[in-house]
Amino acid sequence: MEERKRKPIDDFAWQEYDREEFEKRFPALAKELKGEGIPIEAFRTDEEEAEKLAEPRDFSGYEPTIIDFLRRCETDDEALEIINWMEERGEITHEIAKELRITLAKKGVRAFGPKKEWGWYERHGRG
Repeated sequence: MEERKRKPIDDFAWQEYDREEFEKRFPALAKELKGEGIPIEAFRTDEEEAEKLAEPRDFSGYEPTIIDFLRRCETDDEALEIINWMEERGEITHEIAKELRITLAKKGVRAFGPKKEWGWYERHGRG
């Protein structure tokens, strides 16, 4: 018997659904699969360009996340200091801090997004 070589897709968890059950549980997705959803006519691969073109948001009352803080960092060392500080204060869990450190070590601080300069919220928010 010949053994089949595993493919990355083999590791996905699969769930089979009856069509009516699927349409009942996931109506929006079912419409998209039928071609009835909102068409995607274009997308941007340059994150900075996409951010410049995004609609302004209302940031009043917005609580920055750890990612917002990391995007303000210049260096990996600064980012590590922020991760450690947020973990010590209990703002993020040990598990999240560990995942952030791994991402930082493997990909660097810009893995969390382009740098947020002074005045970012004013430029990207509704005035």
